[in-house]
Amino acid sequence: MKKIFTMTLLLLLCTTISVCNAQQLPKIAILATGGTIAGSTDAGGTATTGYTAGVLTIDTLIKAVPEITKIAKISGEQICNIDSSNMTDEIWLKLAKRINTLLKSVDGIVITHGTDTMEETAYFLNLVIKSDKPVVLVGAMRPATAISADGPKNLYNAVALAGSKSAKGKGVMIAMDDTILGARDGVKTNTLQTSTFKALNSGPLGIIIDGKPFFYSSASRPHTINSEFDVSNLNTLPKVDILYTYSNDGSKVAAEAFLKAGAKGLVVAGSGAGSIHENQKNYLLDTAKNKQAVIVRSSRVGSGYVPDAKDGILNADNLNPQKARVLLMLALTKTSDPKQIQDMFNKY
Repeated sequence: MKKIFTMTLLLLLCTTISVCNAQQLPKIAILATGGTIAGSTDAGGTATTGYTAGVLTIDTLIKAVPEITKIAKISGEQICNIDSSNMTDEIWLKLAKRINTLLKSVDGIVITHGTDTMEETAYFLNLVIKSDKPVVLVGAMRPATAISADGPKNLYNAVALAGSKSAKGKGVMIAMDDTILGARDGVKTNTLQTSTFKALNSGPLGIIIDGKPFFYSSASRPHTINSEFDVSNLNTLPKVDILYTYSNDGSKVAAEAFLKAGAKGLVVAGSGAGSIHENQKNYLLDTAKNKQAVIVRSSRVGSGYVPDAKDGILNADNLNPQKARVLLMLALTKTSDPKQIQDMFNKY
């Protein structure tokens, strides 16, 4: 009788400990948008190109990495299932609003995303999320069907990062290849390599070893709860396009077409430190002077500061063209005044 009582007591104790441990696990919501991490191909396990992105559902991704249920209480939601090269403003707004709602009841968010436009989505969210809780974007460079698929490990790391108390207040992050990058500086630098994401203008925020994040720096620019941008009541974003400059540039044709199509702003991917070919520069100067649109000078180089030319065209600081576009879109939701917008580029 005493032996049975002891065994029952031990069983009850173990059950209590398991329940307590489960209750202590962070609540992490995984929002899926598609991408290579959800990609598949029938070409065999050695194929890492020629796949179809955004095939697998969020439930399939979660089941493929059962280890994440040991480090967090997981819920999943399918926001969309696309190749991220097809990302839209409408999906951005839907994603931002859903994240802001979910962060009232969960400890962190993980977003599975294609790598092609991940840096743009990350920077957008970094400016519009109204919480200091961790929000982590994660993807893969190889489809789920590849024998060397990097998605499962990346997803595990992202969940571990989103559930870490040390990640609070760091802004939106990208977790790829055991590396933690800030949303502002994290960029894709290679078409196929798993180590593609780098922080070109600074350095990584930290690393992830065996599911444990180690931070060595923090984002220096305002983000999330310290950002002035709010999309909670927006259903659309101002139209902003990117204009590429190159040798023997084709005059004002492209710029004129963008403006006729309704662009409220243009970001110029200039050569070098933001130089603009003379074939289109005068037209852009007139456009800025006449306040037909706000023009921002960036660089096609990929990193480095773009100095102010003091000619009426704004400068993007060290944001690449695609991220400068994100900031200009949000800036135009608040003002069309060039001076105020330049202040925002200097700030964010």
